[in-house]
Amino acid sequence: MSVKTFERGVFLPHYKEFSEGEPISTIALPQEVIIPLQQHIGAPGQALVSVGDKVKAGQKIGESSAFVSAPVHASLDGTVTAIEPRPSFTGDKVESVVIAVDMEQKEPQWPERDHTALSKDEIKAAIKEAGIVGMGGAAFPTHVKLSPPRPIDTIIINACECEPFLTCDHRMMLERTSDLVEGAKLIAKVVDAPNVIFGVEINKPDAIEALQNKIAGENGLSVVSLEVKYPQGSEKQLIKATLNREVPPGKLPLEVGVVVQNVATAIAVYEACHLSKPLIERVLTLTGDAAANPGNLKVKLGTPISHVIKERGGVKGAPPDAKDELQMPPHLVGKVIMGGPMTGWAQSHLNVPVIKGTSGILLFSPAMVVESEHTDCVRCAKCVDHCPMFLYPNYIGLYAEMGNFDEAAEWGAMDCFECGICVYVCPANRPIVQFVRQTKKEIAAAKAAK
Repeated sequence: MSVKTFERGVFLPHYKEFSEGEPISTIALPQEVIIPLQQHIGAPGQALVSVGDKVKAGQKIGESSAFVSAPVHASLDGTVTAIEPRPSFTGDKVESVVIAVDMEQKEPQWPERDHTALSKDEIKAAIKEAGIVGMGGAAFPTHVKLSPPRPIDTIIINACECEPFLTCDHRMMLERTSDLVEGAKLIAKVVDAPNVIFGVEINKPDAIEALQNKIAGENGLSVVSLEVKYPQGSEKQLIKATLNREVPPGKLPLEVGVVVQNVATAIAVYEACHLSKPLIERVLTLTGDAAANPGNLKVKLGTPISHVIKERGGVKGAPPDAKDELQMPPHLVGKVIMGGPMTGWAQSHLNVPVIKGTSGILLFSPAMVVESEHTDCVRCAKCVDHCPMFLYPNYIGLYAEMGNFDEAAEWGAMDCFECGICVYVCPANRPIVQFVRQTKKEIAAAKAAK
């Protein structure tokens, strides 16, 4: 079996054994959901409901007229109790619709239709109306991504799940193989792409086999086995590994005739087209060495992460009644992260909601967390040697730390996709990703002020 990869990157411990064998399951519904009006890159939505309104699961409750945006929907039946800024996973506050969940829920009925008979425009309209965005974490509106200004010859389904701990995509590949393949075909149809590639790392042989069996005899569909290396699932690295095409700096995959979509996104596309179902829930991984009961869970959007953790037994080693109040004893929990350990965001509180891009909730013990002050750059160049984008993270960090954000941008900060490798390999513990994020924020603010 031929195994492909890209240059540079880093080999990481997997830590997937906590949850990779756990089938997708559900949890009890929360008493309240918090639906941010912006869960995507682009213009924020405006509320379509008012305080006191009754809403139904699947009802559109926020949208924007801007092209680069995505509507949001109520994930459960209930009553709108507030429309106000609420904390998000980034630490910022985002205008959100707060819904008190009805104790009795009526199961939504999604009308089935022949998705294979839909036209390209009908597929794209269904994707937009469903509010689908990139569910691997980028959260770019999918209908925008599927409106390229030039021909596309290949769709790549990013089935790598290369970050440690996360296993939700792996489980979906096994449990929803047919839906994934059908979603990929719909995506290809929209952009007239004759080829679909499923890129899967070789630490998921069961997923590779399941996909190969499902697409056997289908023209234009193939599975490419990839080396287990981080960040194998990043768009540009995935394109290089599978097609040996290089996306130019500052450009998008469409420049080389490719569109990349995540496993969860492809399945959401299938549901939108086959069932007219909006994006109101997602599968995520709750895991970590401090999690009492790791697993892969289907969770309604807007569910506070505290509820998810509590419903899976809380923290390992905590007293039996501690999960009722969801205590996070500092001697048992060193850090809680939303997303993956490399690209996710550490949380200071647990009332933030699960959103469209939430792939994981990680609970780490103090033993898994390195707490130390960063020092000056020691000029070892490890960050340069491992950077998959061939950037100079050392100079980006140095200039950003001094507040010279234009110089940091000139050294490639805007091309950085924040994979976290530079931080992982840095012996001085320099928070280079934080420097990059600050640079992007300052550059964006400067452009907006002009």
